Amino acid sequence: MTNLAKRKKAELRFRFYGIFSVFLSLLFVAILIFNICSSGIGGFYKTIFLTSIHFDQKLLNLEDNASEEQIRNASFRKLIKNSFDESFKDYSKDEIKQIKKLFYRKIDIELKNFLINNPEFLNKTTKVELTASTHIDQIHKGNFDRTVQEKHRKVNNFQLEIYDKFVEDQKVKKVWNSTYFTSGDSRDPESAGVASSVIGSVFTILICFLLSFPIAIFASIYLQEFAKAGKITDLIEININNLAAVPSIIFGLLGLGILLNFFGLPRSTALVGGIVLSFMTLPTIIVACRSSLRAVPPSIREAALALGATKNQVVFHHVLPLAMPGTLTGAIIGLARAIGETAPLLMIGMVAFIMDIPSNPLEPAVGMPAQIYLWSESSERGFIEKTSSAIILLLMFLIVVNFVSVYFRKKYEKKW
Repeated sequence: MTNLAKRKKAELRFRFYGIFSVFLSLLFVAILIFNICSSGIGGFYKTIFLTSIHFDQKLLNLEDNASEEQIRNASFRKLIKNSFDESFKDYSKDEIKQIKKLFYRKIDIELKNFLINNPEFLNKTTKVELTASTHIDQIHKGNFDRTVQEKHRKVNNFQLEIYDKFVEDQKVKKVWNSTYFTSGDSRDPESAGVASSVIGSVFTILICFLLSFPIAIFASIYLQEFAKAGKITDLIEININNLAAVPSIIFGLLGLGILLNFFGLPRSTALVGGIVLSFMTLPTIIVACRSSLRAVPPSIREAALALGATKNQVVFHHVLPLAMPGTLTGAIIGLARAIGETAPLLMIGMVAFIMDIPSNPLEPAVGMPAQIYLWSESSERGFIEKTSSAIILLLMFLIVVNFVSVYFRKKYEKKW
């Protein structure tokens, strides 16, 4: 009885340790997600000022019924100066300059785009949503300590008074930042977006999948179904398993030395990035595919052969379709790992400052992990917020990818 009681106590302790470990792991994940979301959710919003603007045709030097090209070539600086002088006529020139610093420095582009989209407001006065500066944006979101001494902050007391007056007059709003999803990178956190990095990652992952998946399938089929056991086959298998554990930066060095320096492929492009990531994901997909092929019962092969099927028909008509769910799961997991890799992209130059959204894999691009790395290196508080919001998008993508892999595995998995 004493030994039985000890075994039961040991079992209870083991169960407690297991539950405690799972709870601790979930707690750390919850803390991580909470910290990222609390600091990054504000990146999806921006602060704007509701400002009355009179689109004076004379100041813009435009003709009646001006075309889009004429509006695009017009200068809006005089219009902005006149609007500020009229709205803040009770203030001195130096004070108006201080007030202008509350706004994003490229509000002339915002006014230009507004008039292009709304040409009927020419020679009329209307309220326009103008983006606030990154410092005012952080103040309005509660990320700025106003008790800091004036000499240690970039927003002086006079500007804070004007901002408070705008708040009292209900001229300050926090709105959804749609440009965050439609624009590329920028030196200004007010206009920086993830479109270029998202498109770059999409091109990179597509190339990685198109290269690695078919090669991995045929390599797995040959090694598992056709290759004869021997020293050469054993050597190939050992090397594949070793490649699956090689650090990702080694594949970046491989791409730098062979693809860029030897073959002369264009630097900082999704084409090179996809090829490098395909090198990295090939071993993972091959291992998953071989495991799926090995899991198909021998009776399937024997029954097909008994009915007169050839070796190729047995493999491609019967074995491979049954092994495809597990193979797709391994491929999706490999691609999910690839999209989060930064080191290989750094080695091939996909960490450059890219403002334009790439239209094809041969144009310069940057991946989301590299974009997050670039923003994290910036000292601007607005970029710190953008970093966390980009991490949220990346995590959401990885969650979707893993959900899809689990769904396909559960739907098509065969129980033997």
